[in-house]
Amino acid sequence: MPSNDQASASARLYPLLFVALWSTGFLGAKFGLPDAEPLIFLSLRYALVLVLMGVVALLSRAPWPRSRREWLHIAVSGLLVHAVYLGGVFIAIGHGLPAGITALVVGLQPVLTALGAGALLGERVRPAQWLGLALGFAGVSLVVAHKVAAGASSASLFTMLLPAVIALFGITAGTLYQKRFCPSFDLRSGSVIQFLPCLVVTALAAGLTETMEVRWTGHFVFALAWLVLVLSVGAVSLLNLLIRRGSAVNVASLFYLTPPTTALFAWALFGETLSGLALAGMALAVFGVWLARR
Repeated sequence: MPSNDQASASARLYPLLFVALWSTGFLGAKFGLPDAEPLIFLSLRYALVLVLMGVVALLSRAPWPRSRREWLHIAVSGLLVHAVYLGGVFIAIGHGLPAGITALVVGLQPVLTALGAGALLGERVRPAQWLGLALGFAGVSLVVAHKVAAGASSASLFTMLLPAVIALFGITAGTLYQKRFCPSFDLRSGSVIQFLPCLVVTALAAGLTETMEVRWTGHFVFALAWLVLVLSVGAVSLLNLLIRRGSAVNVASLFYLTPPTTALFAWALFGETLSGLALAGMALAVFGVWLARR
C-alpha cells in the first residue's frame, strides 16, 4: 500500500499530467476532422466512451447516485463541460479557425471562472491569484499572437469565433456548476451519466446539420481511439479529481498551460516553429499559473 508521502507526491503530478493529456485534444481534432464532420466525430467518441465506461462501471460494481437530483446535476455538468465545450471547439476548428486562436479564446476561462467563483462559490480570489491569472493570459496571448494576426484578415472570422466563445462559456459554467452542485461522484458511473446526455444532444444536432459521413482512414481511427481513451477517460477523470480536490480558480488556471503545451506538441509532431516571443509567452504562462495556484 502506498504511503501518505507517495500518495501526496502522486497527487502533485495530477495537474501536470492533466495539462499534458488535455493539450493533445487539439492534435486529435487535427488528425480526425478531415475525415468526419465535428458533431458526428464527437457522437462516435461519446458512444465509445459510454460503452467502455459502462462495462467498467458494471464489472467493478461502481456505486450510482441515489437521488434524481444527483443524476441531474452530474448530467448537466457533463453537458456543459463536454457537449458545449467540445462541440464549440470542434466546430470552430472544423470551420477553419486556427487552433491557436481557438486556444486563446478558451484561454479566457480562468478569468471568467475567477469572476464567478466569488459570486457563486464564495471563493476568495487573492490579489496574487489575480496577478497570476493576468500574467497567464498575457503569456497565452504571446504564444498565439502570430496566429491571431494571420487569421484576422478572414471575413468570416466572427462566424468561426462564435463556436469558440460558446465553448468558453460552456467549460467555465461547467467547472463552476460541478464544483457547486456535484463535486464528488464516482468517476466510473459518473462518466456514464455525464456522457449519455452529451451523446443524445450531439447526435441529434449532427443529424440535423451534418451529412453524417465518415471516412474510416487510419488517421481517423487513431484520432478517435486517442480521444476516447486518453482524453475522455484519462484527462476527464483527472479533471473531475482536480475539481473535487481544489478550488475552481486553481483548476481553471491550468487551462492557461494548454496552448503553450499544444504548441510544443505541434512543434514536435508537425514541425511547427516556435518564435522567441512564443517561448517567452510559455515561460510567462507557467509563472502565472504557479502564482495563481500557490
